[in-house]
Amino acid sequence: MTDTLDKRTHGWLGDIQDRLRRQPYVEKSLELGACQAFMAWCDQHDLDLEFYQRHQVLRFDRQLMRKVQALLESLGQLPLGESTSGRTTAEQARASHQEDKAQREGPRAHRVLLNMPATTARPGMAHREREILDVDWRELDLSAFDVLLMIENLDSFYEPAVALDALADHARPLVVYRGDRHYGGGFRELARAWATTGKPLLGLGDFDPRGLRIVLGSGATGLLLPPLAWLQENATRAHVPAEQLPDQPALRKHRDQLPAAHPLGDYLALLLDEQRGLKQQWFTSQLVVVGARGQK
Repeated sequence: MTDTLDKRTHGWLGDIQDRLRRQPYVEKSLELGACQAFMAWCDQHDLDLEFYQRHQVLRFDRQLMRKVQALLESLGQLPLGESTSGRTTAEQARASHQEDKAQREGPRAHRVLLNMPATTARPGMAHREREILDVDWRELDLSAFDVLLMIENLDSFYEPAVALDALADHARPLVVYRGDRHYGGGFRELARAWATTGKPLLGLGDFDPRGLRIVLGSGATGLLLPPLAWLQENATRAHVPAEQLPDQPALRKHRDQLPAAHPLGDYLALLLDEQRGLKQQWFTSQLVVVGARGQK
């Protein structure tokens, strides 16, 4: 047996308590699984229910619910009507002794990876010009940056020199990893918040269907790509894998919505019509900014 009132029974009692705000009592069949679990828990903790049993039903009233609430409080469990869903482990701990791993907010829910200029030497570590920071994006002052650069590939994220060279017009770039299952959620939140600033969001990804779809799907206003002439010489069919065919319809739709003679249209023609692409690791040319949408 456990001191903890199981989550399902806790919610069931919460519903009863809510109904008792509108009516004097609620009756539940003794044969219900939730009712039996509740009675077993009360018996374990010496909460006498004999007064509340009527034939084959258990009658709940406000007096009984006050006793249940007092017992929950004495055991360090959540009061009825409250849930651990969406709370961090620390918040769950402050609320009660219960931990709901399935419903808690993940520790990386709002975390993003940044590549920032190093500000100080760290004892025991070789000094580098840039450092990787794991931060809660909500702690960032977005007004301190003039462009957000999202990098889709970790190789390029850790060594962003080529991408930064293309941002010479921006003095304060915020360089962020696009994320995976650990950091993707935090980046999406950051991207939505950044969009409200009206400042550019640039994306660097593989020049293949999946990479361009990811960058465009991030809300990017522009893409970092090698010059078109260089790509036309170096792009290869080997970098457009068959498993990325499902990504192509979204790119074709995007191309159809571009203005005539938009620069991105020629890039998409190379990728979609000629089926030639190139991974980021093969970008050896200086990168340029290509508008992602209506702007040229």
